[in-house]
Amino acid sequence: METLTTANAVIFFLLASLHVYWAIGGSNGMDVTVPTDSNGRKLFRPGRGITLLVTLGLLAFGLCNTAFAGWLQPGLAPSSFRYAILLIAVIFLLRAIGDFRYIGMAKRYRQSRFARWDTLLYTPLCLFLAASHSWLYFI
Repeated sequence: METLTTANAVIFFLLASLHVYWAIGGSNGMDVTVPTDSNGRKLFRPGRGITLLVTLGLLAFGLCNTAFAGWLQPGLAPSSFRYAILLIAVIFLLRAIGDFRYIGMAKRYRQSRFARWDTLLYTPLCLFLAASHSWLYFI
């Protein structure tokens, strides 16, 4: 259990750091992080505020894993973190399944650079996070 919560927390803290980098103006890797339509147009343009909001969510997920492992004592009932772990599993399972158009396993449009990265990295990472959090919840 400790290895799994550590891996999850490290992943979330690294992803949060990457989002901070993008929020402060970094652009490396940004061209493959937003899905595009069949004409190559980005489906949305995440602003600084949304990027920071995602950062906070990722930090919260990392902290949930550290609290679930017992490394953090925030004064909440342990069952709170157990349900948070389940919620994280559901969120990443839904992301892995996708929107049936541009993201996830069920995407139809697969020709963009984002789609290739989604198939090779983003969706498998989401599946790992869904599976690892499910495992933590059910053990």
